[in-house]
Amino acid sequence: METLVVGGTGTVGSAVVRALAEKGESVRAMARSPEKARDLPSGVRAIAGDLAKPETLNEAFAGVERVFLLNALGEHETDEGLAGVRAAKTAGAKRIVYMSVAMPPASEIIPHFASKIPVEEAVRDSGMEWTILRPNNFYQNDLRLREPIVQHGVYPQPIGGKGMTRVDVRDIADAAVRALTTGDHRGRIYGLHGPDALTGTETAAIYSRHLGRPVQYMGDDLDAWQKQVRGMMPEWMIRDLRIMYAFFQDHGFEATDEERTQQRAVVGHDPRTFDAFVAEVAQEWKQ
Repeated sequence: METLVVGGTGTVGSAVVRALAEKGESVRAMARSPEKARDLPSGVRAIAGDLAKPETLNEAFAGVERVFLLNALGEHETDEGLAGVRAAKTAGAKRIVYMSVAMPPASEIIPHFASKIPVEEAVRDSGMEWTILRPNNFYQNDLRLREPIVQHGVYPQPIGGKGMTRVDVRDIADAAVRALTTGDHRGRIYGLHGPDALTGTETAAIYSRHLGRPVQYMGDDLDAWQKQVRGMMPEWMIRDLRIMYAFFQDHGFEATDEERTQQRAVVGHDPRTFDAFVAEVAQEWKQ
């Protein structure tokens, strides 16, 4: 059985590709620019496809029996996600695993969270065997923050002081592989989280300890954050992320007890800790 991983060269998709390949599964990695897919595991086939261009999907999806679907943060997330579901159905895929986002109460005010709700509905109504994964904010999002953390001693993601159970993308990949390759998770929705609810200050302190130098949390001033990132991302994205960070600051973003219990069944092990993630990246960043 061949599995198509949509976004197979991205942060999460590449982790899913690696995890499937390690199990000896037949994998096809879809990317907008497959010629850039230089680091795919041996035997994995890169194929062109773009959810924003549905006419490119027929060839990418043709003949696959299982699909891991995600769509990146964008202005047209709902349309792109729905295009992926339609392409999977048209191709005759038997099983689909959709990566949505963790959705605590009232979080639908966040635009890119709300955009995933219609896609979840389409997945559930697709007639395929389905599993929906709802991960928290990724540890690996911090990899793009190396410069401010290492060179300026500042942790700049304004996640607030309530606490977030962020998650390692390798745990998402482990969950995806089990959902794709076993029949144990059909018709289930899983929240995916790390074990510890960390504040911005606590996050900075972990970086400080592992890097051996002071790292301070930048604070909760969203006006200051907006000024800092203007020019680095489009205005629609700034507005979207500002709403998200305001939600994090007001409510936190923690796993429920039920999510923690259910998560182990699909991930297959205890969640990786943020401390262990930072220990890994700090060794690279100090070189």
